[in-house]
Amino acid sequence: MNPDHPCIVQRDFTILLEMGLPHSEYARSQLQVYAELVKSPSAFHTYYITPLSLWNAAALGWSAKDIQNSLQSMSQWDIPGDLLKDIEQLVSRYGTLTLSRGRAEEEQTYSPNTVDAYRIEHYEANEETKTGSANSLTIGDRLVLTADNPALMEELLARQELKQLGLLCTGEASASVPPENRGLLKQELTRLGYPVIDTAGYLEGNQLRFSLRQGQAALQLREYQVEAADAFEGADGLGGSGVLVLPCGAGKTVIGMAVMNRLQCEVLILTSNTTSVRQWIEELKQKTDIPADSLGEYTGQKKEVRPITVATYQILTYRRNKGGEFEHMKLLSERKWGLIVYDEVHLLPAPVFRATADIQATRRLGLTATLVREDGCERDVFSLIGPKRYDMPWKELERQGWIAQVHCVELRLLMTAELLERSMRAGGRQQYRIAAENPAKLKAVRSLLQRHSGLPTLIIGQYLDQLRMLARELGVPLITGSMSQAERVRWFDAFRKGSIRTLLVSKVANFAVDLPDAAVAIEVSGSFGSRQEEAQRLGRILRPKSGENKAYFYALVTENSKETDFAARRQLFLIEQGYEYAICKFSASEAEESLDDGAEEGEKKREA
Repeated sequence: MNPDHPCIVQRDFTILLEMGLPHSEYARSQLQVYAELVKSPSAFHTYYITPLSLWNAAALGWSAKDIQNSLQSMSQWDIPGDLLKDIEQLVSRYGTLTLSRGRAEEEQTYSPNTVDAYRIEHYEANEETKTGSANSLTIGDRLVLTADNPALMEELLARQELKQLGLLCTGEASASVPPENRGLLKQELTRLGYPVIDTAGYLEGNQLRFSLRQGQAALQLREYQVEAADAFEGADGLGGSGVLVLPCGAGKTVIGMAVMNRLQCEVLILTSNTTSVRQWIEELKQKTDIPADSLGEYTGQKKEVRPITVATYQILTYRRNKGGEFEHMKLLSERKWGLIVYDEVHLLPAPVFRATADIQATRRLGLTATLVREDGCERDVFSLIGPKRYDMPWKELERQGWIAQVHCVELRLLMTAELLERSMRAGGRQQYRIAAENPAKLKAVRSLLQRHSGLPTLIIGQYLDQLRMLARELGVPLITGSMSQAERVRWFDAFRKGSIRTLLVSKVANFAVDLPDAAVAIEVSGSFGSRQEEAQRLGRILRPKSGENKAYFYALVTENSKETDFAARRQLFLIEQGYEYAICKFSASEAEESLDDGAEEGEKKREA
């Protein structure tokens, strides 16, 4: 036994991390590479190792031995031998299958009757299909799937779902598949537990020559931004698909432009909202010499398809009725794009996943602050966009001074007897809303605004009735989804310039809104237990600040309610990144003392 080691590793793939020991923070930084945080009470945090967490670690260069050694160096007890074997077996599956380029003519030597029949049915029947779409490989090409052992290939060839994708035997440990099923094959194989390393290559796309600006407006890449672009490119220069994970405020847009500059091609950029579309276009105008008439906005307001086109996910998934076609999905193949950038890739809607399966010959770059998805589609991101290629820990960037030090507080409020009685009579979902809209939160917000008087502050919430009440009582402007884009821009600009110091925002400000001076965020309500939302909201205040480089994040939570449980889940991702929530109880008369105690506790944890 090693009592100083902080972890207890169990046979069922769970890991208990004891907090407060000398090596607890080091252990947390190790575990977040190859395990997922599932619970975080103060004494012990619970992590779980999944196949996907191991494959993402493998994609980052971790071997099974690296993971085993990491666990052994942190574990209080001997690790079950069967668990070590399971880790080795799961990690070994990454790289067991490789997808590469091949020619249909080579298949003539294997199962000729089957191959000829497939050829007649699928691509000799009509000449028009031979060329495919602008972003597909020619239909005469075949992709070759190679296994590292014949038994595995035999097992795969026997599966009906893979036969339906056109998988045909070409040798003892190889098979071919039509290129249009490249994405679907990878998606299905990942589901079956066999992630594919895709070396089939990419279309170059239409060329677009441009440079990063020099002089005062020069794009000065930070060391980690260069590392992220290198990771996407790959050590051999043959990369071209995958996800880069960095905190909000770390300059993901800059990294995207660095990748674009290396490829010198036409690019489609997909992002979360019109505000973000226009921020991308402004950044490109400021930091590159791409002509303005080569930059296109594709949103609800404009439909410009140009060499560099920036569009929203919402416009791609628009259809006139539930059963109708996605009228704008053709944008993915409308030009010969050399790169598609998926900004905020964790928000990628299911229909765009399906369309992405059809454009695997185009390079794909995912940018995000968190790979957490509340819909459980992380495997689809892995198989269709690509594995995690780079992951910069939030606390590491904070240590280097590139993002602000954020002090997090969960401020707990009581319900009145009347509100408690109303809550007890309500159903589960309604109970959460009653707690989230607790009127006592108005007093708490007033106290916090007074405490941080003069600091640019965002008050963020889920429920419009609650936000309208706060706007009315506080005399603060409110931005919601129903507000016109022009009016939103006007208020955001006023906040940036300091004309107003406080903004109330609904979910429209969760993502891709650039408000660099925001130093305080007060969360009055949220989307139940959404970890990604919590991370994005904290991200609104991460830009570095002058002076002490500090920011403050407050989550207002009604004590002993449904909201308390959801708050614990919301905080999981940030806790995994090393953030600590000081828990304070709020009453109007003791507000300052309670908050001061919480601040002191937070500072002690930070220093420790």
